[in-house]
Amino acid sequence: MRRDTPRTAVWVVVPIAVALALLVGLLATRDPSSDRAVNGMAVGRVAPLTEGADLDGIWFDLDQHRGQWALVNFFSTTCVPCIDEHPELVRFSERHRAIGDALVVSVAFDDSVANVKAFFAENGGDWPVLTEGVGSLAVAYGVTAVPESYLVAPSGVVAAKLVGGVNADDLDQRIETLLAGVQQ
Repeated sequence: MRRDTPRTAVWVVVPIAVALALLVGLLATRDPSSDRAVNGMAVGRVAPLTEGADLDGIWFDLDQHRGQWALVNFFSTTCVPCIDEHPELVRFSERHRAIGDALVVSVAFDDSVANVKAFFAENGGDWPVLTEGVGSLAVAYGVTAVPESYLVAPSGVVAAKLVGGVNADDLDQRIETLLAGVQQ
């Protein structure tokens, strides 16, 4: 009796590959502006351990910034909505840097250090950018596609998941809304 192992493997691998391709296509073509704030598995919980060397080799640890709002932004230099949102991140960062009440930390998702350095040199942004070993960080936050951002409250709890590009004014409004809910 002859075994057709290669043929059997094709019948198993091809349907799986087609299913994965359809899933990737679905995620890539979704409208990022729809339901910009959605629940994620990290929302309502203490932020996952968010630490590592930034682009300058300086160690960043989100826990060292308790007492401030933090926007943890997952992005890629090849993602058009990520590129479009970047000036808004710069505005938000600059607006809050002087006050010291909020910061941005970016997590480069599936990107090279060289590309990320070039992107920030060209587009601005002076905040920590994590690039090494960030795959597990994306899983811990529940990232499904970039851009995604997580607003972490001064207490260290993830207050919101924002899907798609962010807007500086909308971020400020969300913080005000969250603060009003706490003060009631």
